[in-house]
Amino acid sequence: MKRRKFMRLLASTPLAAGLAASESDAEEAPKYRTVTPFKPAAVPGMPGPYPGRVVSVKSAKSVSADGRRVDAEVVREMMERGIRTLTGEARTIDAWRRFFVPDDVVGIKVNAGGRPWVVSSHEIVAETVRNLMAVGVRPERIYIFERFQDQLDSVNYAPHVPKGVNIFAAERQNRRVDNASYDPHVYVEADFFGEDDTRSNMIRLISRTLTKIINIPNMKDHGATGVTGCLKNIAYGGFSNVARTHFKGVSHTLSFVGTLAAVEPIRSRTVLQIMDGLRGVWHGGPFASTLKYVFYPRTIMFGTDPVAIDRLLLDIIDNERKRRGAISIWNRDRKTLDFVSGKRRDDDPNTNIIIREPGHVAYAARLGLGIDDINKIRVEELTV
Repeated sequence: MKRRKFMRLLASTPLAAGLAASESDAEEAPKYRTVTPFKPAAVPGMPGPYPGRVVSVKSAKSVSADGRRVDAEVVREMMERGIRTLTGEARTIDAWRRFFVPDDVVGIKVNAGGRPWVVSSHEIVAETVRNLMAVGVRPERIYIFERFQDQLDSVNYAPHVPKGVNIFAAERQNRRVDNASYDPHVYVEADFFGEDDTRSNMIRLISRTLTKIINIPNMKDHGATGVTGCLKNIAYGGFSNVARTHFKGVSHTLSFVGTLAAVEPIRSRTVLQIMDGLRGVWHGGPFASTLKYVFYPRTIMFGTDPVAIDRLLLDIIDNERKRRGAISIWNRDRKTLDFVSGKRRDDDPNTNIIIREPGHVAYAARLGLGIDDINKIRVEELTV
C-alpha cells in the first residue's frame, strides 16, 4: 500500500490519533526540496549586521494598568531609544538610514492572528511607517502585509497610517489558493503526512515587489512551535499551505519553520526585527480573542537576528507559564494532549493540541539564521 493511501486510511480510523502521535518519532525527518531563482545578498538580512545582539526596551507606562490602552508617545520614545541603541547612531533618522533608502519598497510583516488583544500594535506599526517616510520612502512604496484578509480587516491598520500605504493580504483564510498572490517559482516541497498538495509557495509580494522587510511579531505561546516569534512570523506568514505540518498531535514545525525562513529572498530582505512585547500570550496562542491568557511584558525588542530574539522569547513564555503553574513548552508528555486527556486546551493551561517544538529555534540557528547559544547573546536592557 502506498504511504499516501495508508495515511488517508489511518486518518479515518479511531486509532489514527494515537498511532500518528506515537509513531512520529520513528519516522524519517522530512525531505525538503527548495526551489528559488534568487541568490543571497552579500550580507543577508538574517542574521544581519548584529548577530547575537538584542536591545530590549521596557516601559511600565507603555500599556495601561488594565491592559486595554497603549500610549503612543511612550511607544515612540521606546522605538527611538531602541533603534538608536542597536545601531549606535545619535539621531533616530540616521539609525533608520542604516537599513533603508528612499528607493526601497518596504514590507512590514505584521501578526494579526492574535486579534483583538495581541497583534502587531497600531502604535508600533504607525511609528515604523513614520520613520520610513522620514527616511524618504513614499507611502505607496510601503506595504503592511499578512497572509489572511479577514485578520487584517479586523485589526484595521488603515486609519492609523498615512493615506497611500498599502494593506495587503495573500488570501482570505487558511487554505491553499492558486492565484497571483503566490509565486509558482519559489517554493519548498515536502511530503509530511501524505497530503495531496506538497508545496508551500512564497507570497509573490515578497519575491517580486519588496526590496526590504521589517518583521513585527508578538510575544506569544504557540500550540505547535512553543512560541510564535520572529522566525514563525516571517516563515509561516510568508508562504502558503503551511498548516499541513500539524496532524493528530504531531508537528513538523521543528525543521519547517527554519527551512522556510532560510529561503531566498526572504532571508536576505528581512533586515530588521521589532518584537512587539507590549502584550503577550502565555497559553492558547497564537490566538487572543479574550484577555484570559494575556500578560503584559510592556517591552519592545530590536535586532537583526531572529534566532537570538526568539531564544529569549522561549524563556519569557516558559517562565510566565511556570509562574502561572502551567506545564513547560518543552513538555513532551502525550498525556497532555487534548485528544488523550479529554480536556480542552482553552480551558486548561496543562493541555495542548500538539506536542510543541520549541527546538525550531535551535534548528534555525544550525541553518545560519542566527545565534541561539544563550551565553553568546548580548542583551542591552533599557527602561523608558
